[in-house]
Amino acid sequence: MNILILCTGNSCRSQIAHGFLDQLTDNSISVFSAGVEKHGLNKNAVKCMAEIGIDISNYNSNLVDEYINKQFDFIITVCDNAKETCPIFIDNNAKKIHKDFKDPSKLNNGLYGAEFIEVRDQIKNFIIDFIKVELS
Repeated sequence: MNILILCTGNSCRSQIAHGFLDQLTDNSISVFSAGVEKHGLNKNAVKCMAEIGIDISNYNSNLVDEYINKQFDFIITVCDNAKETCPIFIDNNAKKIHKDFKDPSKLNNGLYGAEFIEVRDQIKNFIIDFIKVELS
């Protein structure tokens, strides 16, 4: 099973969701994350995940174009911008799921704080529900 998580810059929200999917499925599925732009991995996203024992420090920031010919079972967009600009994947019958999360890197002047933890926890709950509904 292949899942793509897509956001604007593939630096924070999609990386957090990717980390939760890897951990909560014991890496039993192939998870990819990408952005419609490439902003690099956000150090505060790494920090907020490390605080709960999930290491995403080795994840890469990728452009969605890198996966345009890959087949996915699910494409999850985690921000409205990604949903609106997501390219069409040719011959792909992936189920598309959307949930808009605030970008914590744009809150509190990008400083680490409660905003990162709040969004991280919202994404965790979303991923838990996704697993229960779609993968069980």
